Amino acid sequence: MAKQTRRTPLVADKRYPSGGGGKSAAKTPRRGGKAAAKAKPKTKARKSAPRKSNGGGGGFFGAIRALIRWIFGLIWGFSWRMGMVIALLIAAGVGYHYTKLPEMATLLDGRARGSVTLLDRAGNVFAWRGDQFGGVVTSDTVSPNLKNAIIATEDKRFYRHFGISPRGIASAVSINLSEGRGPLSGHGGSTITQQTAKLLCLGEPFDPSSGQTEAEYEANCRQGTLWRKVKEAIYAMAMEVKYSKDEILTIYMNRAFLGAGARGFEAASQRYFGKSAAEVSPSEAAMLAGLLAAPTRYAPTNSLTRAQNRAGVIVGLMEDQGYLTTAEADQARRQPAELSEAAAARAGGYFADWVMDETPEFFGDKTTEDVIIKTTLDQNIQAAAEEAMKFVFQERVSDGSKAQAAIVVMSADGAVRAMVGGRKTRVSGVFNRASQAKRQTGSAFKPFVYATALDLGASPLDTVVDEPFCMTIPGSGQWCPENYTHKHYGRVTLTEALKKSLNIPAVKTSEKYGRDKVRIVASEFGIDSDLAAGPALALGASESTLIEMTGAYAGILNGGSSVTPFGLTELRLLGDDTPLFGAAGGIGERVIRTEAAEQLIWMLEKVVTEGTGSRAQIPGWQVAGKTGTSQQARDAWFIGFSADYVAGVWMGYDDNTPLKGVTGSGLPAEIWHETMVRVHEGRTPRPLPMREPIPPHRPDGEATGGGAEGGVGGAVNQLLRDIFGRGAANR
Repeated sequence: MAKQTRRTPLVADKRYPSGGGGKSAAKTPRRGGKAAAKAKPKTKARKSAPRKSNGGGGGFFGAIRALIRWIFGLIWGFSWRMGMVIALLIAAGVGYHYTKLPEMATLLDGRARGSVTLLDRAGNVFAWRGDQFGGVVTSDTVSPNLKNAIIATEDKRFYRHFGISPRGIASAVSINLSEGRGPLSGHGGSTITQQTAKLLCLGEPFDPSSGQTEAEYEANCRQGTLWRKVKEAIYAMAMEVKYSKDEILTIYMNRAFLGAGARGFEAASQRYFGKSAAEVSPSEAAMLAGLLAAPTRYAPTNSLTRAQNRAGVIVGLMEDQGYLTTAEADQARRQPAELSEAAAARAGGYFADWVMDETPEFFGDKTTEDVIIKTTLDQNIQAAAEEAMKFVFQERVSDGSKAQAAIVVMSADGAVRAMVGGRKTRVSGVFNRASQAKRQTGSAFKPFVYATALDLGASPLDTVVDEPFCMTIPGSGQWCPENYTHKHYGRVTLTEALKKSLNIPAVKTSEKYGRDKVRIVASEFGIDSDLAAGPALALGASESTLIEMTGAYAGILNGGSSVTPFGLTELRLLGDDTPLFGAAGGIGERVIRTEAAEQLIWMLEKVVTEGTGSRAQIPGWQVAGKTGTSQQARDAWFIGFSADYVAGVWMGYDDNTPLKGVTGSGLPAEIWHETMVRVHEGRTPRPLPMREPIPPHRPDGEATGGGAEGGVGGAVNQLLRDIFGRGAANR
């Protein structure tokens, strides 16, 4: 047997030392060898101790815990997936609106209708109608006070949010719930961007052809439903992407409605303060910003005190947020904003309404352009009429009386200088008793009876017998007029009959010279109402408006030519110096001869100096006029004139209740007097253009009045005056 050679140990074997002098334990034995048999047995693995149950590892509580984990996992998985879907939908909505949003400059004037600015005869603004837009302002051109007031009031985090303010919404919901309202009712927590989105109606323009009115359109834009709020938020975020913060603020400042027809802060600043939005003080800025919450309620033209109180709150916000120092805030509180003279006066409310009614709709209430209308209004005369109305009612009328009155003042050519349509003088859009109320004229109609007679050759000195008188009216039977005093005065001249306002002589004169001719003369003088057909025409049984009657008397003053009362003298578009049209009224065709008109003025002057109109006298001035009281004293009138102005006054109840103790010679004459005294203050007296009649002479040299045929003598006298001149006959 060969000798066995000893194997040299491998390097790997030397890594592990042998234990107990034996061979290395790490040496891998061959399968079936002796080494395998001698190998140490493997140590048995120690079993871990069982965990004590905490109630969640198994059993009932473990099952509950596993169920809760599963539910929360399900909710979380659903939530983040839905969140992703909603985020994608919002992103899609924002992207869609972003592509549709136009350039900022096209969004600044969003009015569906234009404005009407009314100027008085001196060219000063006294009224606005429609939606006033004063011009474009930007966040850079307005006063810093105004910009700060808007942000402090509406959205103090405006420059820090992305279009919506979760904190603001949460705060608004909390306030609404605490005040007992629904979460979306009341405070909305809207940012300026969201409010601008609402002003833009989420990009849906007004379409007149849709059949929807502008009011319905705006109501739809202001909806506060949850879905509308969601769409508004998406649109607001799109605006934040499209425009800068200052551009959004610029759109907001130009489109906001701020009361009294003002759209945008420039229009509101001009409307209330008569200055640009670039010039407003802190107190004025606070008042303008305060309008955003409730434009009509806080409009200073509705309640200056309420507007000032609201502005005080805004001043406090500006102080708290560091926009005003304590000293500046105290100054703003001590000197609150005041209305401009034009806004404070609000003169000519009735007048402005009347002018708008007389203006074609497409340039008036329904204009889509900005229109400038120059008018005949004299604000000093308007103020005089308003003061006179208040004075008489305060001094002469019992408290609680529901009686109403109206005043019209005009020039002899029909240019209306003042109009008061009721006791509440500074109102608009209400019933105008000066132009809309048709009332019986009573004895104020009688001058047109005598105008007819004079034009046909009668003399103011012609006579008529005042005695009991009856006549038969076909279809109605016998009619017997009575004088107001229920007395008879025998033979009287036409002048005496007029100055005493006798009824029987007026009826006799009308019947003698022709009732139909009286109707024609009255109609041509501008009394366009349906004139009575019977003999009661002479007593003013017909109805007319105050402005018609005043215009008819103006025709007498101007020498006998008709007059169409007018208030508009020029209409043009804003920015255009060429008028589109001018006055539509004025002096028209001649109605009676100049000589007849001058004689009638002489008769009417006697009414004031010697007759029923004595309360209308004005010291130092010649004035003429006529009283009027309708049946059962339901209407009382005084209409008259000086050489400069014609004025008419009506008094009565809206429901035709008879006046108690009031006739035309009473309160209406006093209102007329108080008005005209104020109107003529500081003016140089001028004589009336009247002609005193020359009495006919008998052979013995004694003067006598004309008889039943006196008209012929009057015509002869008139012919002689025409030949030899009228200077000697004038007074």
